[in-house]
Amino acid sequence: MFTNSKLTKSVRLAMAVGTAAAISSSNVYAQEVASTAAEDAAVEKIQVTGSRIQRANMVSASPVTEISAADIKVSGITRVEDILNDMPAVFAGQTSGTANGATGTATIDLRNLGPERTLVLQNGRRLPSGSPSAGGISADVNQIPAALIERIEVLTGGSSATYGSDAVAGVVNFILKDDFEGFSFDYQHSFYQHDNDNSNIQDLVSGSGFPVASGSVDDGNANDFSFLFGANTDDGRGNVTMYGTFRDIQAVVQSSRDYSSCAINGSPDAMGCGGSSTTPFGRFTDFDTFNFQLSGEEFVPFTDLYNYGPLNYFQRPDERKTFGATSHYEINEHVEVYAELSYMDDRSVAQIAPSGNFFSTDRLYCGNPYLSDQQFAATCGAAGLTDEDYYEGFYIGRRNVEGGPRQDDLRHTSLRGVLGVRGIIDDNWSYDVFANYGTVSYLETYRNELSVDHMKKALDARVDPDSGDIVCASVLDGSDPSCVPWNIFSEGGVTDEALAYLIKPLYSRGDTKSTQVSGYVTGDLTDAGIVVPGTSTGVGLVAGLEYRKEQLILEPDFGFTSGDGAGQGGPTAGVRGDFSVKEIFGELNVPLLEGKEFAEELTLELAYRYSDYSTDKTTNTYKYAMNWGINDQARVRASFQRAVRAGNIRELFRPSSLGLFNMDIDPCGVGGDFTLAQCLNTGLTEAQYQTSALESPAGQYNSITGGNTEVSPEESDTFSFGVALSPEFLPGFTLNIDYFKIEVKDAISSIPETTILQLCGDTGNAAYCDLINRGPNGNLWVGTSSITATDLNIGYLETEGVDFDANYEMDLGEGGELRLGFIATLLDSLATQSIPGGDIDECAGYWDRTVCGQPTPEWRHNLKATWVSPWDVNVTATWRHMSEVNEYEGVGQEDGPGKIDAQNYLDLSANWQAHENVNLRVGVNNILDRDPPIIVNAPSGTGNGNTFPGFYDALGRYVFGGVTVTF
Repeated sequence: MFTNSKLTKSVRLAMAVGTAAAISSSNVYAQEVASTAAEDAAVEKIQVTGSRIQRANMVSASPVTEISAADIKVSGITRVEDILNDMPAVFAGQTSGTANGATGTATIDLRNLGPERTLVLQNGRRLPSGSPSAGGISADVNQIPAALIERIEVLTGGSSATYGSDAVAGVVNFILKDDFEGFSFDYQHSFYQHDNDNSNIQDLVSGSGFPVASGSVDDGNANDFSFLFGANTDDGRGNVTMYGTFRDIQAVVQSSRDYSSCAINGSPDAMGCGGSSTTPFGRFTDFDTFNFQLSGEEFVPFTDLYNYGPLNYFQRPDERKTFGATSHYEINEHVEVYAELSYMDDRSVAQIAPSGNFFSTDRLYCGNPYLSDQQFAATCGAAGLTDEDYYEGFYIGRRNVEGGPRQDDLRHTSLRGVLGVRGIIDDNWSYDVFANYGTVSYLETYRNELSVDHMKKALDARVDPDSGDIVCASVLDGSDPSCVPWNIFSEGGVTDEALAYLIKPLYSRGDTKSTQVSGYVTGDLTDAGIVVPGTSTGVGLVAGLEYRKEQLILEPDFGFTSGDGAGQGGPTAGVRGDFSVKEIFGELNVPLLEGKEFAEELTLELAYRYSDYSTDKTTNTYKYAMNWGINDQARVRASFQRAVRAGNIRELFRPSSLGLFNMDIDPCGVGGDFTLAQCLNTGLTEAQYQTSALESPAGQYNSITGGNTEVSPEESDTFSFGVALSPEFLPGFTLNIDYFKIEVKDAISSIPETTILQLCGDTGNAAYCDLINRGPNGNLWVGTSSITATDLNIGYLETEGVDFDANYEMDLGEGGELRLGFIATLLDSLATQSIPGGDIDECAGYWDRTVCGQPTPEWRHNLKATWVSPWDVNVTATWRHMSEVNEYEGVGQEDGPGKIDAQNYLDLSANWQAHENVNLRVGVNNILDRDPPIIVNAPSGTGNGNTFPGFYDALGRYVFGGVTVTF
């Protein structure tokens, strides 16, 4: 009888195995594993990730990497996204280092093509969408308990013909332990330790008058518990495996590190502590004739920016619980019933600087009794207004430091169940039919946010003619008797009663649901005589049907949908939508040659899938692949795959709403590079050209984004060619080299707002200029001024490069063994064309705030050495390297000033099998405590704390220790 275990056996695409893991034998000795499988062919058939064909001696023509459970334990990493983000082909999506714009989820981004283009599976079946919130719809790998992973199989490049939509950049398949017998308990404690000794940054921060971190600090403590229990049935036909985990991670604030003690701006050669012009002392301005801040009870010229960085979380606190069970029972050789049930509850809090009046109010009552005579004279009086007038166009930037930092409390609760039946039809045919249902419930509470409506009322103060008290005008006219006036015109004037009135928590809830029903048969046609002449193995076949339905609901409260939250950057629109797809798919595995000179085996792989969406879209995906085993020492493989990605529910159905985008400066503002003629095209007047009113001190501007039901599915073509060598003259050595090229056509995205500005300025074309809505003084960051950038099919995305993987194992005799591994990616291209026929932005080797985003080094590698000692102790050292990247300034432009030097990290860990039932592990990652690179004007979102914490080691040394007890 065959088993349905999935064993990766391939000359795989060279990628990092994570952090400091010992080299697994299945990766080092692909040929030996294949030989072992051949010996067991009578009882075992193999299925590899990327194909559903099951047969003896199965070797994939698609490059696949495996990360083992041992790799994960030795690395000491308990967050699944961190395990994968250290791999050269993986880039940071949502991580624990995201503060502003956090979704509370953790996502995987293969090849930096976006998490939405990476398909995530658990035991070969889809995970549900991670969150209904913006940026969170990709699968949330928080659902995966790291301690229960048996292995992770990563296939880069399209695989839609096998698995359906979304497998554009590739597939990540988490295989959990499901046949365990006994009891296992695991505990790990970890923390970060850092020596604040960056004297240059410390001088910069202290010279700006801000507190600065110094000395040694340890924080970010994490405790991770897990148990695993399994039992076989008395008749040996079945097994039940149950697990539970609990993880508690504490917060790290940016004030704890010297390099994040202030928000750094300027240029790398002239850095300064910048920040926001929404300050505790207020900025009072009409963006024309006056620009003041508060001193005592007087207005003085505005000079001070607010240091918003220290209160931001560098690492979000997180508490996660998971429980689950897997089971299977063989009724007879033709019918085996199996089931999976998993539950996750994850709660994380994102913290950023206090809310405030972010120039949300645009007029002031000149008779406000809190205004001093000097303040009145400097503003209303200078404008010729009386105390009976309103000053229209009076803007206030005032930070609510009294109310504390904003906290976004994000909770996701997921439930997933699988029920299936599989078995043998006869000696040549088998089947598998399953239903897979997953749902995620989302609850968000946003605390310490100010209400725009209440601010407007609280700033409209009067003297009560009866009592002589200062009250709101809305109290006198009865429209809002609960209003409390907000005195921001004298230091210490804000009362607790005013805060209680101004602060209104925001609430949002939602759900995602995913239903998948799939069934297929797989067979070997050898006995039917469908065999290529000259071979002994017939054609392998898979044929199947699949139905999938995706549903999403996001229901923000009125505070969110109305845009009443002052620090939200605009309204948060609700979303409701669903779609379904019906599919038919098939695969062929055709042995062409066997046992020939220079062709020990030559196999052709074909796959096809037809998809019919309820949105009236249809797609065709397919694969051609060739696997040529020249002999035991050399193998060549090549493949072409057409993959697709249909628009997800948010891309299809979310309504248009106001949000924020990153831009260093308005190109028409002070220091901008647009000519007057270009700026007139964008909606400016000549008088507004290069005025300070256009500059957003936070580097964030308004945009209107939204979905589009008319977007077509995007298509991608993946080309892969690789060779694998394991020469006899060097036993224990293997070398894998794989070329890849992925082209995504009609990519579902939006035209970057900066590109819209550039195209409008250059051409005056109404198609772009009509998307720009400047405010009364020409700005793009106050009120409802904005650039519209809704989803559509843009030009294309493309990435190209070469992966390398070299491994060598040496026998040290009585000294044990030494295992060496070198894994790297050379990236030649990561290109984006925002509009068909338009300019091509090349991001390989670059980063920026708009088009390229996070760094994309041209070279990344991991070099590791593991000493397997004769005393049951393994010691592993890993050198992680990322090449330099430059700041991208645009097509044909010189490199920007923000160069990031090459980064190097050294990790060291040890694993001791102290007893047959007890395993101990300790380690330090980034053992040299390298500071992360300082990013001046780091983009909001992927950037945090003046660096990219999802990509670089941002918090210093990561120290861990753990124990596993098994009975």
